[in-house]
Amino acid sequence: MSSKAKRVLPTRPEPPMVEQILADVQGTHPTDPVFLLPTEPRRDHGPPQGSPSPARLEDQERERLYQQSRSYVEMNQRLQESRERLQERREELQRAGVALEHSILEMRQKAF
Repeated sequence: MSSKAKRVLPTRPEPPMVEQILADVQGTHPTDPVFLLPTEPRRDHGPPQGSPSPARLEDQERERLYQQSRSYVEMNQRLQESRERLQERREELQRAGVALEHSILEMRQKAF
């Protein structure tokens, strides 16, 4: 009788967080191979006259989806920048509020 040792497989890593995925996408260059469409060999012998070929329609759909993805990434970047600016302004307003309260307190102390 021979006994086989049980194989213990390593645990899977945790899936990346949305922020990590977005950071990866935002850090890529537009010429990254992930964003380039592969060229496919033509499967048909030509479309009927007056109608676009199925391959052409697929290319148009891929291009539309690609442009939509790019606009999403660009919009996400703009939103992140806006969020950072708003956070900075909020902090400035909080500092100004603290300074104003301090000034009001000083004026009250001088008045009484």
